[in-house]
Amino acid sequence: MQIHITDVFLRDGLQDENVIVSTGDKLAIAEALVASGVKRLEVASFVNPARVPQMGDADAVLTGLPTGTGATFTSLALNGKGIVRAVAAGATHIQVVTSASQTHSTANAGSSIEQALESLAADVAAHPGINFFAGISTAFTCPFEGEIDSGHLLRVVRAFKAMGITQIGLADTLGTTPTERLMQSVRHVQDAEPELTYYLHLHNAHGQALATIDAAIAAGITRFDSALGGYGGCPFAPGAAGNLATEELVAHLHAAGHETGIDEAGLYRAVRLGRDAVSNSPALPVNALTGH
Repeated sequence: MQIHITDVFLRDGLQDENVIVSTGDKLAIAEALVASGVKRLEVASFVNPARVPQMGDADAVLTGLPTGTGATFTSLALNGKGIVRAVAAGATHIQVVTSASQTHSTANAGSSIEQALESLAADVAAHPGINFFAGISTAFTCPFEGEIDSGHLLRVVRAFKAMGITQIGLADTLGTTPTERLMQSVRHVQDAEPELTYYLHLHNAHGQALATIDAAIAAGITRFDSALGGYGGCPFAPGAAGNLATEELVAHLHAAGHETGIDEAGLYRAVRLGRDAVSNSPALPVNALTGH
């Protein structure tokens, strides 16, 4: 089976690191990922740089990316200001995000779920030429509220559907949701809205993400997020683990007979670049705020 992987190292992977990776290093990592066969990369988030200084060069990253590669470069926005900035920088594929948890939504985006969705609906409608897709943070488990009810998750999914968005990402932000419970929620939304395309964004606190991948593939999901080296986390979700590592995911999929189009040796070269960049980059100022 063909499995589609989005590497999110340049956004999710770096947002929780206590360093500022240079634009040049980010672009070199992007080129290495594309050279390895990764066809979809999340490269930046257009959020307040005072809250997320690691993403302060989002505009420069987006404009500096290689062209003519056949790869898709995506960006993240939490609100209309972020969408406007992303579009001005040339973004064509933008992920709009809200949380399934009221408490996390307030901490992460500064608004309730309902306020965030209402605002995003207007912002998405104002940019009809952009390919929008949606991400739902803490879709299964919240560090503040615990287990997320699948019926509530479905209401958030349907709010995005009402905006005309048909690709929905469900995130296990903490990486702690047991596979069976996570898949119960996935099947609930699949059964209720089968015409939508779903993908999973899995963090990997207990080493269970690969089992969840297998269960999701069996349920018909063929698109997943992961990050080089297992980097990543959410500063506003205490206890959030790093992402499922792209190189681990690719090796697992290949061993199971699936196709990804990604060369493992090339991918490991990108991993080394990423690790070196994080190790050799200057630390954040001690008073810097981090977010998303």
